[in-house]
Amino acid sequence: MILNKDTAKKTAEVLLQINAIKLSPKEPFTWASGWRSPIYCDNRIVLSYPPIRNYIRETMAKFIEAEYGRPDVIAGVATGAIGIGMLVAEYLGLPFVYVRPEAKAHGRQNQIEGFIESGQNVVVVEDLISTGKSSLNAVKALKKAKVNVKGMVAIFTYGFPIADQNFKEENITLNTLSNYQNLLEQALDTRYITEEELKTLSEWNANPSEWNSN
Repeated sequence: MILNKDTAKKTAEVLLQINAIKLSPKEPFTWASGWRSPIYCDNRIVLSYPPIRNYIRETMAKFIEAEYGRPDVIAGVATGAIGIGMLVAEYLGLPFVYVRPEAKAHGRQNQIEGFIESGQNVVVVEDLISTGKSSLNAVKALKKAKVNVKGMVAIFTYGFPIADQNFKEENITLNTLSNYQNLLEQALDTRYITEEELKTLSEWNANPSEWNSN
């Protein structure tokens, strides 16, 4: 669920402006999964633009306080959300931890880096939601540490039904600053894409694993 329409449109606008999101219907990207995709998203670029990272930080932080009160800890999902998660925690004056995809094979063999205690209330910060698998893997690690995961806030989601299903199964509330639908609306409004390209982009989102641009 997006926070609100205005935030969704503005977030989409700034992500397009700095090329954190690139739309290329005619020359698709190939994801690590092997999927061919007319969109590529790298929200870590946000960190290189102070006004935009401050907007993301403050919008997330204010929503977290309004929705969840003051949690005990902010947790970022490694590696993409470490930076923005730490900025949100700093803005709120809260402790920060981050969660690795899996426990280290050496040293203390931590999966959660930073100090966290059983029973604490945690909000998870993520940069991007595709299927939700890696994000929910972090949630499972936090639950294993016996903390109370209040919910997750992310910058952007592709809006795949499989992600909605995965979050529902784990009983985790997901809120995002923007999503694919609002991104396409903003891209069309600003003439970043044409009506024909909009059709291609919409077709991909409806069936990304089978989509082929040719």
